[in-house]
Amino acid sequence: MSRIVTLLAALIALAAGFAVYNFWPEEKPEALVYEPPRALKSFKLNSTADGAIENEALKGQWTLLFTGYTFCPDICPTTMSDLKGVLPALQEEVSEPVKVWMISVDPQRDDIERLTQYVNYFGDDFVGVRAEHKELFPFVRDLGLMYSIPDEGEENYLVNHSAAIILVNPNGHRKAIFNADHQRGEVPVVSMDQLKKDFAIVTD
Repeated sequence: MSRIVTLLAALIALAAGFAVYNFWPEEKPEALVYEPPRALKSFKLNSTADGAIENEALKGQWTLLFTGYTFCPDICPTTMSDLKGVLPALQEEVSEPVKVWMISVDPQRDDIERLTQYVNYFGDDFVGVRAEHKELFPFVRDLGLMYSIPDEGEENYLVNHSAAIILVNPNGHRKAIFNADHQRGEVPVVSMDQLKKDFAIVTD
């Protein structure tokens, strides 16, 4: 009798394991995924593509947002170039357009003309976004990102800012955060290989 009970227990355990294997996702993203996606607070910014924009500008597309500035010596140009390279592969995963928003965190030097020249170098799917600190800071903070503000009167400075990339879904809601790799002696940027894998999972 005990052997029958043991055999039944083993079969139940095997069946349970089979069920978990079949219904649990084969891969989990390394990105932080919002379930459900989170709405953004109302914002008013300026765009190199559409002039004055509000939340509606994020709808109908998948948008990758990151903070940067045109005088940035390392993280920003590297991230922009990397995104340009991976964008075609991301577009194959979804039917909606995939856009990149570079949110300038240097309103003192990045006027709309300078920002337009910068993002246009990377292609039509790249958009520059800016605002004065009063409107910009709450927007960046709502995304879960940060940046530093230079001292008044300072002209030659670096802006410390987040290197993560935010994914916004076609409803205009935050879907995921792709965090940067921080390796000693290297520029902290998001791995495009990992972003591509995670993008395929979270947009499925």
